[in-house]
Amino acid sequence: MAFDKPRNELYQWSVVSALVDGVASNGLPMSDLLLHGDHGLGTFRGMQGELIVLDGQGYQMRHDGTTRPIDLSPSGDITPFSMITFFSPTISTMASITEKNGVEPILAALTPNARNAHIAFRLDGAFKSITCRTAEGQCFEGEGLKDVVGRQVSITLGPARGTVIGFRSPEFLQGIAVAGVHMHFINEERTAGGHVLALETDGEVNVQVSELWRTIMDFPRDKQFNEAEMKLDAEGIRKAEG
Repeated sequence: MAFDKPRNELYQWSVVSALVDGVASNGLPMSDLLLHGDHGLGTFRGMQGELIVLDGQGYQMRHDGTTRPIDLSPSGDITPFSMITFFSPTISTMASITEKNGVEPILAALTPNARNAHIAFRLDGAFKSITCRTAEGQCFEGEGLKDVVGRQVSITLGPARGTVIGFRSPEFLQGIAVAGVHMHFINEERTAGGHVLALETDGEVNVQVSELWRTIMDFPRDKQFNEAEMKLDAEGIRKAEG
């Protein structure tokens, strides 16, 4: 069957610097987001929890530890920031990873000619330990990412089977995206997960990778986005993203 979707093309709604400035009151309906991909991550209105899109299904991972499928109705969930692609891996291998910082060297070795391009990746298998955070969300409109993440709830799962999906973005795009590795996890049961802070695999996991050489970006057309300063706070983003 012919693939009628643009494979390995990144679609991004808004920018990380907007979240830093608290621009999270409005956004793109999730039903529209899924027109652009089946593999993605992001957040929800008011930064209420973490978004993962896996095999075309979206889930909200909330600060109280619960997980639910996203609401695709006309009045349903929206995203103030997200990245998504129709994932068609061009590289697949097995690897054992002892820490979160071990992911990026594997990706770099597999894609030596894409140092300054986005990389989409997926890790499937057993994890000895994986620590995830979920954000409770803004206490008031315009509250910035740093303060929201300051109230994050973290959980450590393991042993657990599941999937990590993510993107590695080049350093020059810090503030547009999260420079380096940005990844979310959800377990096989689809009952727990979040933004990955630490991980260790239980043996080898399947690593799938694709290079993303084209990006389409859309920006919110509202007053909050228009009036945000969005000065680059590279160190603040690194601390917030763990």
